[in-house]
Amino acid sequence: MAVATNILEAIGRTPLVELRRIVPSGHARVLVKLEGANPTGNMKDRMAKAAIEAAEADGRLRPGGTVVEYTGGSTGASLALVCAAKGYGLKIVTSDAFSAEKTRTTQAFGAEIILVPSDDKRITEDLIRRMIDKAREISRAPGHWWFDQLNNKDAAAGYHPMGEEIWTQSGGKVDAFVQSVGSAHSLNGVARILRGHNPDLHVAAAEPAESAVLSGKPKGAHKIEGIGIGFLPPQWRPDEVDETISATTEEAVLMCRRLAREEGIFAGTSSGLNAIAALRVAERLGSDATVATIMIDSGLRYLSTDVYR
Repeated sequence: MAVATNILEAIGRTPLVELRRIVPSGHARVLVKLEGANPTGNMKDRMAKAAIEAAEADGRLRPGGTVVEYTGGSTGASLALVCAAKGYGLKIVTSDAFSAEKTRTTQAFGAEIILVPSDDKRITEDLIRRMIDKAREISRAPGHWWFDQLNNKDAAAGYHPMGEEIWTQSGGKVDAFVQSVGSAHSLNGVARILRGHNPDLHVAAAEPAESAVLSGKPKGAHKIEGIGIGFLPPQWRPDEVDETISATTEEAVLMCRRLAREEGIFAGTSSGLNAIAALRVAERLGSDATVATIMIDSGLRYLSTDVYR
């Protein structure tokens, strides 16, 4: 690889690793994309770079401007990286419901943090909507541009390269793709590319069992950060998803610990959920198939939480 001329060129081209010890005999091959290898340790570096550059290109974001966004933390850190590299101000609306590491990372890149209090550190629809409302209010100031990740139609394109990477690294064999849903951008972006290579691709969405709204069940509180916002995200496309799989926060936490101890893969709770869903699909498809999913971020973001205590 050539030397990157700036940090943004280091985004992407992450490893794809086959799971060995947690995949039972007779299951499909399960491949995981290690997005913790991105500069901030999260896949959302891809989305932040793509969407900010799209806003620069059409004039929504001008030199010297300030970006505003609500986030559970990962998008905030990724936006902070891109804004630092490009010279923009950044104001991030977040909450104590999310890991302190994410907020500290975002601050380290120079972002201003606005905290919205949660109900006992639980992720609920009410919390997400209050964060959105606060970001909307702040963005009305002159020179401010609201990133608005849930409605940002440029974000999914940031994941198209990931789809191409997965296809190439897998040797051109992916029968199923599994991804948990927050904004739905990564699910949409990767699935679009993989379906272009394999029209018969099986796509499975994953969500917290405590708030399985994609499956038509009641909203609720959970602690799987970054996903399960408690309402249907605007970019959710059910007609492009073959099934939706759910698991509890406790199950996702236990899977994170298994991934670390048995596979040497250090990841967060949404990645644990992805592994659970991928194993369920792999069991059905059998040993001749290949299932791909994403290890969304590094476990280093969760050391202050209960996941690795």
